[in-house]
Amino acid sequence: MAAVIGRRGLAGLGGAALGALAQFVLVVVVTRAFPAAEAGAFFTATALILMAAGIAKLDAGNGLIYFIARAATYDYRGISGYLRAAIVPCVVVAAGAAVVLYPRLGPPAALLPAIVVADVLLAATRGFGMMRPTVLLDGVLVPVGQVVLVGGAALAGVSGWGLTLAWAAPYLPVVVLGAAGLRGRAPRTPYLPGTGRDLWRYTAPRSVAGAIQAVFQRVDIVIVALLAGPAQAAVYTAATRFKVVGQLANQGLAQPLQAGLVRALACGERERARELYQSATAWLVLLTWPVWLAYAVLAPWVLRLFGPSYGSAAPVALVLAGTMMVATACGMVDVVLTAAGHTGTSLANLVTAIGCTVLLDVALIPAHGALGAVAGWSGGVIVKNLLPLWQLHRRYGLHPFGRHTLTALRRTAVA
Repeated sequence: MAAVIGRRGLAGLGGAALGALAQFVLVVVVTRAFPAAEAGAFFTATALILMAAGIAKLDAGNGLIYFIARAATYDYRGISGYLRAAIVPCVVVAAGAAVVLYPRLGPPAALLPAIVVADVLLAATRGFGMMRPTVLLDGVLVPVGQVVLVGGAALAGVSGWGLTLAWAAPYLPVVVLGAAGLRGRAPRTPYLPGTGRDLWRYTAPRSVAGAIQAVFQRVDIVIVALLAGPAQAAVYTAATRFKVVGQLANQGLAQPLQAGLVRALACGERERARELYQSATAWLVLLTWPVWLAYAVLAPWVLRLFGPSYGSAAPVALVLAGTMMVATACGMVDVVLTAAGHTGTSLANLVTAIGCTVLLDVALIPAHGALGAVAGWSGGVIVKNLLPLWQLHRRYGLHPFGRHTLTALRRTAVA
């Protein structure tokens, strides 16, 4: 167990750290190269693309992880049919979203299917126990490629949809390389009747939840742009850019451990699931709390990296840091809940969280701008973490801290 968390977990965290750094550099490049209004328009456009991609993914990637992880016991027979059943609907929905968004976003909208397929293919590789494609492609190639291409476009004086196209282009090679990573992993068999029904019966609640999660992560930027203007959207994006540290760290640990959680809970191995959950939470707290504390203290100086006018957003950074510390202490709580099969409950939790966020945003943003937006986001994050935490404790007696926490701390100290 320690080896899984130590090798694969650290690999995921390494990719997450590089991705977070690259995203921070990207924001610095854009805010330094363009006026706040243009930067805000770019951030709003990329938020819309990622929201649309999150909806179009239909959470098929997590569905594939669930079925591929369980299929290891019978040599992955029939899994090629699950791959086809997952990808085709996602491409159709992504193409429809691209048509809808094209009048606003222009040519970058056409890359939506590539973004969606890349995510589904990488999720499938994780179902087979491979972390390297996700770390190298999603954690390195995409964010570093975005910094290089967007930076080059900015130097060349490109703006508008050309800048957004440079940001989206790195997803194209990920599709090719992700498909190559799956080659030979599963025997190609005829499509078995009922494959699609099985996949989408499990995935359907998570499809809605995944769409809501995608909206939840970025709707605040769009609402700020609509209610307070693109300049405030740029300030808000810059001040909250560090929240990606917590999101990517959680994702970096969850990706290699999700298949193991599914197996443990499917086999009734509750103690093993508890060990995975508590050990991962200890790693998250150890690795991210120093970042949040440092950001809270240094925010007035760090924010000036984006430009002189961004230093006034320090209160936004304080709310962000405190909220992320609470969320990190809950661990990958929603991943554990869905690994246990409670996809409908997870969906209800997300609906409640996004409702809380939108209500607070609408009430607070007109008067308080970026500070009101981060307050709304904070309320939603707290609801999103505390609800499943209570549900896991009530149903399974699982909680993020316990005797396995001390074991993880000792192993970390030795490492």
